[in-house]
Amino acid sequence: MNNLLIISAIVIVLCVMFNKISSKIGIPMLLFFILLGMVFGTDGIFKIDFGNYNLANDVCSTALIFIMFYGGFGTKWSAAKPIAVKAVLLSSLGVIITAFIVAILCHTILGIDLIESLLIGSVISSTDAASVFSILRSRKLGLKFNTASLLEVESGSNDPFSYMLTAIFIAIISGGISKEAIITMVILQILMGILFGVLIAFLTKYILEKVNLDTEGFDTIFVVAMAIISYAIPSVLGGNGYLSVYITGIILGNVHIQNKKSLVNFFDGMTGLMQVLIFFLLGLLSYPSKLIENFSVAIAICLFLTLIARPISVALVLTPFKCSLKQQLLIAFAGLRGAASIVFAIMVYISPANTSNDIFSIVLCIVLISILIQGTFLPFISKKLDMIDENADVLKTFSDYSDEVEVNFIQLKISKEHLWIGKTLREITIPPNTLIALLIRNNEKIVPNGDTIINEGDTLVLAGRDLSDDYGITLNEVVINKKSKWVNSELKDVNLENGLIIMIKREDNILIPNGQTKIKENDILVLNYMK
Repeated sequence: MNNLLIISAIVIVLCVMFNKISSKIGIPMLLFFILLGMVFGTDGIFKIDFGNYNLANDVCSTALIFIMFYGGFGTKWSAAKPIAVKAVLLSSLGVIITAFIVAILCHTILGIDLIESLLIGSVISSTDAASVFSILRSRKLGLKFNTASLLEVESGSNDPFSYMLTAIFIAIISGGISKEAIITMVILQILMGILFGVLIAFLTKYILEKVNLDTEGFDTIFVVAMAIISYAIPSVLGGNGYLSVYITGIILGNVHIQNKKSLVNFFDGMTGLMQVLIFFLLGLLSYPSKLIENFSVAIAICLFLTLIARPISVALVLTPFKCSLKQQLLIAFAGLRGAASIVFAIMVYISPANTSNDIFSIVLCIVLISILIQGTFLPFISKKLDMIDENADVLKTFSDYSDEVEVNFIQLKISKEHLWIGKTLREITIPPNTLIALLIRNNEKIVPNGDTIINEGDTLVLAGRDLSDDYGITLNEVVINKKSKWVNSELKDVNLENGLIIMIKREDNILIPNGQTKIKENDILVLNYMK
């Protein structure tokens, strides 16, 4: 037991160190996790004999629940809404097109049985959110035309459809399933996935609002439990658990709930740990010797997928929306394969389906190639296609704004009419439990004392106690476009029930508004909602 704990701690520390190294040399960190697992595995240096595919399937499927939930929870609907239709079509129709094109090429060129080819295409048809965004965020790649949001929503929501196709073709190969049963399976997967995702999300929101969880951190534990329930219940009833947990996450991430900042921090760390666990475990489970045996087949399928199937599916879905060729090429290239594909390959391995190829080794090899080649060159391709937006912030993806505007210091500019001009600090009255921590005068920073005299043009920095979440205050962003009902209105004419506009971001300026402040197009309003 102690040896296992020591090995686990060492692995986690090494993964954290690899994360720092990968961001510097430009190779995706997820590749290191798989390679580290191989080093510890049977064919590696430490010779840990781990061949329990059933246990690996259970562990990886559970880890995928949290990755899928956080994929939804971290999606900012205001940014995703303009591209939602395109993203959903890519994650559904695009997955189906990709799977079938790969299957046709595998059958006609490699001579693999048609149904088995369809199974292979299904397993590798989805892109991986963790792989894509670990690269975008580590390299701070802001992309034009809402491409980052499009990739985020597509890669976060296409795993359920890949899972559904995989389950269908496993059932077909295993035998004993009719066309009527397949149709019923598809309907149940989609409808029950959506239904339970919505119901559990709003039930969770209602309980968090109505029940006071006195002990700090219990709300996080409660949300973890509800995320697991949102997967488990529809799965037991024949629905798509991954679709359900993703929908639960996206709804909870875009409604007003208390302590969202702590939930964001927790699930961010949890998702990182789950990625480490999945990729290390899959590396431990693999045999490099088998990867070499299946390399020629894997590289052929990877070429089919990357150069033919993915670009065609992207073009068929996005061309009707008049998306530029450059954007389509980047989206096609950014279709990295990752953890979900390997988890689905394990499903095939432990299923009754009798396949002539080692699908697990083939898929793992494809994922390694995809992460190494596409992941490494994604920043380069983005730059060559002129798709990088220097003003876009890819790190800012969360729907809750309070984690970015947590105010510990307040800046106060002294105008020429201010009553404090000519007075010393000890002569003025400031709110209780606050302190003037800094005075900025002509770009010079001064640590003030009671005898410091305030002049016109000074900037005072007031330090105050941080506000806890117990007061039920939630900060949220609203982006004003030309169709907004508030555009060109003064704040005094804006009716907000239980809310207040406390800040306006206008281009590079931050405005603290008053009643006469006029709202303009492209303004970003920060709203304070009281529960």
